Formats: sequence, C-alpha cells, structure tokens
Amino acid sequence: MYTIALIPLAKYVFVVLKANDNGEGGTFALYSLICRYAKVSMLPNRQPADEQISSFRLKLPTPELERALNIKDALERKSSLKTILLLLVLMGTSMVIGDGILTPAISVMSAMSGLQGEIPGFGTTALVVVSIIILVALFSIQQFGTGKVSFLFAPVLALWFFSLASIGLYNLVTYDVSVLRAFNPAYIYLFFKKNSFDAWSALGGCVLCITGAEAMFADLGHFSVKAIQIAFSCVVFPCLLLAYMGQASYLMKHPESSGRIFYDSVPDSLFWPVFAIATVAAMIASQAMISATFSCVKQSMALGCFPRLKIVHTSRRLMGQIYIPVINYFLMIMCIVVVSIFRSTTDIANAYGIAEVGVMIVSTTLVTLVMLLIWQTNLFLALCFPLIFGSVELIYLSAVLSKIKEGGWLPLVFASCFLCVMYIWNYGSVLKYQSEVREKISMDFMHELGSTLGTVRVPGIGLLYNELVHGIPAILGQYLLSLPAIHSTIVFVCIKYVPVPVVPQEERFLFRRVCPKDYHMFRCVARYGYKDVRKEDHHAFEQFLVESLEKFLRREAQDLALETNLNELDMDSVSVISKDSEAPAGDGADELRIPLMRDQRSGEPGTSTSEEAQPALPSSVMSADEDPSLEYELAALKEAKDSGFTYLLAHGDVRAKKNSIFLKKLVINYFYAFLRKNCRGGAATMRVPHMNILQVGMTYMV
Repeated sequence: MYTIALIPLAKYVFVVLKANDNGEGGTFALYSLICRYAKVSMLPNRQPADEQISSFRLKLPTPELERALNIKDALERKSSLKTILLLLVLMGTSMVIGDGILTPAISVMSAMSGLQGEIPGFGTTALVVVSIIILVALFSIQQFGTGKVSFLFAPVLALWFFSLASIGLYNLVTYDVSVLRAFNPAYIYLFFKKNSFDAWSALGGCVLCITGAEAMFADLGHFSVKAIQIAFSCVVFPCLLLAYMGQASYLMKHPESSGRIFYDSVPDSLFWPVFAIATVAAMIASQAMISATFSCVKQSMALGCFPRLKIVHTSRRLMGQIYIPVINYFLMIMCIVVVSIFRSTTDIANAYGIAEVGVMIVSTTLVTLVMLLIWQTNLFLALCFPLIFGSVELIYLSAVLSKIKEGGWLPLVFASCFLCVMYIWNYGSVLKYQSEVREKISMDFMHELGSTLGTVRVPGIGLLYNELVHGIPAILGQYLLSLPAIHSTIVFVCIKYVPVPVVPQEERFLFRRVCPKDYHMFRCVARYGYKDVRKEDHHAFEQFLVESLEKFLRREAQDLALETNLNELDMDSVSVISKDSEAPAGDGADELRIPLMRDQRSGEPGTSTSEEAQPALPSSVMSADEDPSLEYELAALKEAKDSGFTYLLAHGDVRAKKNSIFLKKLVINYFYAFLRKNCRGGAATMRVPHMNILQVGMTYMV
C-alpha cells in the first residue's frame, strides 16, 4: 500500500512528470533539459543561435540564481562531471531497454500461468510454448503501429481495472475485512521486527507492484501530464489497492493459495472472462514498454548516443508513434530466450526488480539536479526529494540485489552491453567531431585559392554534408583535389539535432555566407529536435533550402542598404551606430533577420577562426562597381538550381592515432569501427538520392 502510494503516486505522478521536456519524458528528456540550461553535452556543436529557438527557452520561476549558477559553472568546467552525468543517463536508458525485454516476458507468462491450474496436464513446457507464440504475435504487429489497435486500449483497460476493483471488493467483504487495519503504518514496524531478514528479502517481491512507473514517464509524449495524474489518482491507484486488499483477505482463509493468488481469488464463474481480459491487458502493458523503448532509442540516436538505425513513423498525426525494426526483432529474440531459459515467472521477477529500481534511482538523481539547476527549488525541499524517495529506492535495491544469483544478473548484463554500445558510439562521435574542428581549412588558404577555388566552377549546386557548425570542413579540400571541377554554388549542409523535442519549420535553417560574395559559398545548419520527423524527400528539402537561401540573400541586401543609409547620417549619429554595430557580442544585425535566416556571427568558445572574427554584416563589402547586384546573384542561384543538385559526402574512416594507448585503439579501431560499418549509412540517414551522390574517402585520426 505504502509502496504504491509513495513511488508511483507521490514521486512520479506529482513530481517527476512535471520535469518533462516540453511534454516529453524519459531519462534522455531530462538530460536534454539539463543540456539546454548548461553546456554539458559532450558534442561541442552548440551555437548561441540555438537559444533563440522558441521551444528552447526555459522559464525560471524564482529570481534566486546564485546556487543554480554555481552548479551550472561546476558542470561546465569539470569534464569529469559531464562524463558522470552522461554515464548516469546512459545507464538509465540501458535499464529501460532491459525493461523492454523483461516486461513482455513476465507479463505474458504471468497471464498464461492461469491455465496451469485450470487445464489438466498444462505444464511448464506448454506454458513456455504458448507464451512464445503470443510474444511472436505481439512483436509481429509492431510494424503496423500502435494507432491501428489503440482504439481497444481504453475500453480493455477500463474493464480490466473495473474487474480488479470489483473482485477485490468482493473478496474483502466475503473473507476478512479486518485486513483494512494494514493502513496503520505501525504494522510495517511490527512486520520487520517479527521477520527481520525475511522481511527485508520480501521487499524484492514488493517491487513488482510498482513496475511500469518509469514507462509512465517515458511514454509521456503520448499523453498530457494532467491526464495521467487524473487517471492514476482516480482509477489506477484505488483499483490496485482494492485488488491487493482483496487478495490479502482471500489469503487469510486460504494461505495455501499464495503461489497463484491472483487466479485463485477470482470466482470460478468469472475465470475465463478475467483470463481473457488479463491476457489482453498484459499485451497492452507490454506494448507500452516496447513503445517506451523505441522512444528512448530514438532520443538517444538524436543526441548522438546510439548508432543510426532505421526509424519508421507509423502515424501521420502523432509524431511519437514510431517503429524501429532492428530493436523490435532484438527485443523479440531476447524475450523468447528469457522465457525459454528461465521458464518461471519467479526467476524473471528477480531480474525485473533490479532493472526497475535501477531506472528509478537514475530518475531521482536527474530530477534532483533539475530541481536545483532549473526549477531553483528551495534547498530544503530539493534535498527532501532524494532523501525520502532515494532512501526508499536504495533499500529496495539492496533487497533485489540479493537475488542476483537467482536471475538478477540478467538485467545487469543487458544494461552493461547497451551501456558499452552507447558510450563507445558517443565517445567515437565526439572524437570524430573534434578531429573535424582541428582540421578545418583556414580562411587565409581559401583567399589564396581565389573565387575559382583553384579549379573550374561549373553550373549546379553542390550540397556538401558535414557536421561542422563553424569553419570550412577539410572534406572540401579532398573534393578540390579529386575533382576536375566544382559547382558554381556550394552549400555546407550540417544536419544538427538540438536538445529540444521539436524545432518549428520556420526556425529550421540557419544561413551564413562563407568567404566573399564572388565565391558563392554558404553554410546551412538544418536544426531538428529529437522528436522531429524527417519525412521530407530530397525534392522538398532542395526546394525549401533554395527558397530559404533566396530569402537570406534578399535580407542581406536589405541590411547592406540599411548600413549605407546609416553611413549617410551626420557624424555624431554615425559614431554611435558604428560603435554598436562593431561590438562583437552585440550582433545587432541578428535582430534585423527573420528567424529562418538568422545569421549567427558569434563563434563558440575555443573554435574562433578568422571567419568567426568577421564583422556582423557580410564579409565581403566591396565598392558599388565591384559588388555583384542582388539580381545577378539570384539569377546565378536560379541557373545553378536548374542545372541540378549534387550531394557531396565523405566516406569516412575513423582511426586512433598511432601514439594512442592500447585501450583507445581497441575501442576506436575495432568496436567503434564495427558499429559504424553496421549502422545505417549516411546517405540513408540524410535522405539523399543515390543517383546524385559523390563520395570521397576521408580518414579521421582521433
């Protein structure tokens, strides 16, 4: 009673659900929330312009900032704290994926176990076979999407909770109403005093009544916070209490039924209807956990912590409904293996408890950090949260860890494997990005090449994909060495995910001119949130990109005209205005650009180059005779568009430097290389047409 009231109700429903990221839940949503407020992401591609995204801004409820700023400063200064925070998030996500394996296995097997006492000769082997058949069917329908069958969820679950409450109330009145005395917390003390070690060990079984609480938070994107609060407080919580009290009443008269108390406490005439409802409810519960696993994997991919996999969006209306084939088949195979090996819900339950409590402790830690850093909660209240809930969860964790030899090792193995995969991918990606930053082409070299780039410029638009948000990528040098000609217009396209769920379409692109005007080179940073659906084909992307580039050119011309008009004012006004416009941090030109075309001029700390040091207005301001007109530049862009698009990609190979330690060579040259080779290719991930691709080899020494 008190476990359900304390953990799912008090902690999750009324506290943790409020720590959502614009309606998204889960450990990675908490991480993205923290990343927005403090620069703790291991991938250093954050731009000041990202903070102008409408969904990026944070509302701080209290003016007391000193403590929050101190915590923020400590997180940003110490790389060890960043690593610990990332490992904590990856550990929580790995445990959720482990839950995605164990939940379907234990739910389906528990529902099917009712047949053992009802059908003569229905033994353990038959239970395993039937459970596997249902699990295969459950995972096979995932490709059709939750939306196809979700209309059944509400009536089935309403009927399920109604039957739980009705049967529990019937047993309570029929057998022993005195179990209501259990509401007296003094019996908790008496229970532990009488049973000592056995009472502590029994807490491991008590954990099973709160499993699924983390899925309620991870699946938050499908519902609103208010809806979950009302549903849990008014339906789920009272129905569960009645069900457990009814079973306790039945056990007072029939203590020998403890092995299968749920089905034994159901009146004989209602067995088959309840069995059917329980089976469907078990599949719905499994579906919720599978959906939560898909959401966590997608979030981790978007934030650079999981190898690229194919994602299928199964609903045109709801972005959160996704299907990841590789993860789906992996979960199915693992569920079958778990059911086949353990053959008992008791051993699976021992494994389930460790995974569930592990995720809860991670959530408690991250929400406490959110309280201190973002909500700026009163220090006493903020510390009460981990003190109350964290201490209870640690007690439960100590109880379930005693079951390691009896099946509890399984989630630890799953979590360790996923943690290694996710950390190695993040570690390799960060080193690769840092290598690209180091090997950027200098602006002095570009000026020496001239506007022809040392080769022939032919009509067409070359979209050179790279991960840099500042500077000219080294891959351009490889193309200039490999190709006899280069396109008349070059756009460096960076597909970047920012720590927000959704980036509005009108704020998608950031444009900036690279080199003087006669070079016809631009940078385009296409920003996506971790929940965004990239459904547009390459034709739509090309059209939107060219339209956005045209708007950028027109806006740039307006800025130049405005500057010219300002220069014609009297000397006093000019001196004031020029002082403001040349201030490196002010960037007054940004205020003149619409969000879609916002031209960010300030560089990230530590990545400043000659390019970043340019003034706020366009880098090439020539005389009126030498400066090409806007009409000429738009005509050149139209001619290049009509000549077609070519996608320039790097076929990258990441290798550790020769002087690296053995462990780094092992991780980068073998493990990370294996993940890169077997994950989804860059062309498929970026949705570029195979017929228009040019690739050159590039080796990154990290």
